[in-house]
Amino acid sequence: GKKPLRQRIVDELKHYYNGFHLLWIDTKVAARMVWRLLHGQVLTRRERRRLLRTCADLFRLVPFLVFIIVPFMEFLLPVFLKLFPEMLPSTFETESKKEEKQKKKLNAKLELAKFLRETIAEMAKRNKADTG
Repeated sequence: GKKPLRQRIVDELKHYYNGFHLLWIDTKVAARMVWRLLHGQVLTRRERRRLLRTCADLFRLVPFLVFIIVPFMEFLLPVFLKLFPEMLPSTFETESKKEEKQKKKLNAKLELAKFLRETIAEMAKRNKADTG
């Protein structure tokens, strides 16, 4: 069944509240990382990826805020998200979107592995033909 309109609105508001809260936490952690970088410490690969993701999220937040600040423009948000799916900061992604993204990446990796396996098998056949 479908949820009532009021419950869907409350759920969306909670989703955006949690997204902003997570972005705030990521921003605080990223600020500490930048402070460490400025004082000569080296970041791990994981920390560096998190810092880059947070910076990208902050840059993505600017067009997203336009939709929130300008009256009635939030009704156009679904249209723009369809056109530009990477417009939302990562903290605003739903679990289904994350799973969908992971599935696409996995399928791409599987296709690449299949292609490489076929290429190696073909090269092995050519080498056998050349030496045989």
